[in-house]
Amino acid sequence: MANPFTLGVASGEPLPDGVMLWTRLAVDPVHPDPKRPGGMAPRAVEVRWQLAEDERFTRNLRQGSIQALPVWAHSVHVRAAGLRPGADYFYRFRTGNQHSPTGRTRTADDPDSTRPVRFAVADCQRYEHGLYTAYRHLAGERPDVVFHVGDYIYELRESARTVRRLEPPRRETVTLHEYRNRHARYKSDPDLQAAHAAAPWVPVWDDHEVLDNYRGRGDGSAAFLKRRGAAYQAYYEHMPLRVRPRDGALQMYRRRTYGMIADFLALDTRQHRDATHMLGPAQEEWLLTRLRTSPVRWRILIQPLFFARRFVPGPPPNLRRDSWDGHPEQRARILAAGAPGLVVFSGDVHNAWAAELKSDFLDPAAATVGVEFVASAISSLPPATDVPAVLSANPHLRFFDGRRGYLSCTAGPTDLRVAYRAVDFVDVPGAPLRTAAEFVTEGSGLTFENASSK
Repeated sequence: MANPFTLGVASGEPLPDGVMLWTRLAVDPVHPDPKRPGGMAPRAVEVRWQLAEDERFTRNLRQGSIQALPVWAHSVHVRAAGLRPGADYFYRFRTGNQHSPTGRTRTADDPDSTRPVRFAVADCQRYEHGLYTAYRHLAGERPDVVFHVGDYIYELRESARTVRRLEPPRRETVTLHEYRNRHARYKSDPDLQAAHAAAPWVPVWDDHEVLDNYRGRGDGSAAFLKRRGAAYQAYYEHMPLRVRPRDGALQMYRRRTYGMIADFLALDTRQHRDATHMLGPAQEEWLLTRLRTSPVRWRILIQPLFFARRFVPGPPPNLRRDSWDGHPEQRARILAAGAPGLVVFSGDVHNAWAAELKSDFLDPAAATVGVEFVASAISSLPPATDVPAVLSANPHLRFFDGRRGYLSCTAGPTDLRVAYRAVDFVDVPGAPLRTAAEFVTEGSGLTFENASSK
């Protein structure tokens, strides 16, 4: 068999005692035949896996085998359990005489731990818009965990402005085979593979994993629900998730806790949305309960959409309805929960922002009840933005940067620090990394301080 590990390896969903390990066998990642996804024959393939505490696989070696099945596009999801909390591990796969690259992963901290947590936040990686150089830099930081806040792929047909080409026929994805091949095209990028191999990931999705600006069940038609089910299955097949799709749905909102430091509350702002609810009633109740009762220092929302109010001067519409500005009542209930240590991480808008979260966004003197950090994009092109006008009209917005990049963060017992990492270009390789700004939130309450900007 030719090399089947062309899409690399990944890990994710860390718990104190375990992680998920992932790979997908594909000898030809964007093979045109839907009956042979990845160029693989339609039969089960045995895959051996190994996990150890050292890169030479000599200390505390664990191993096993699993069947890669054609129904799941020969993707592999291994539950590695019984591990030590807050510990680094290394893993790899083998089938026949072919070996995968080695990945590094890390378990979540012990429930009583007060050790600071190092994490990164990334989003919006439209393949044809640019190179994933930022991911190469992120991989070099070797964070404890990476959170991806949506638009992992774009279902859209190939952009008129391209740095590199999509898979043929370069049209909008609709079928399961097309979503599989789009994911495979993205996953074939070596810098994205390096970021996955450097640390465990906890992803949430936005709209482009299915359809631009979709919500819930879309138009309710059988055609849309079939398309959504196909997109969800392909997403699962290419991510180190703990649960499989079932009946066309996929459980995505969940909690990942790191000791007494942070509750990372990953939200699903698409699957359960309707005209009145961004999250749906069940997810909102789950979120509010955790915000009110969590004993940890930081309650951190991991979700894709701009959370703070963002009024854009000029002709209507002045508020983007596909963001939380389209659901102000539910946003107000979250802010009114009185959760200490509230921090929101967002993406979607292809530019970097930072904001104070106000109990009343229309009152500049209102109390600050949390902060928001909006990641830029890894590669997706930014929209035209009248930055001075937006900042002037929204005094709670404290920072803007228009370059591509990601967030590098540390949450500790006394403060939470966020560095905006940026690259100046994505159209050719080799962009150096810059720190556009650093912020710190600290104290017994929440303060917001621009620590540096350069």
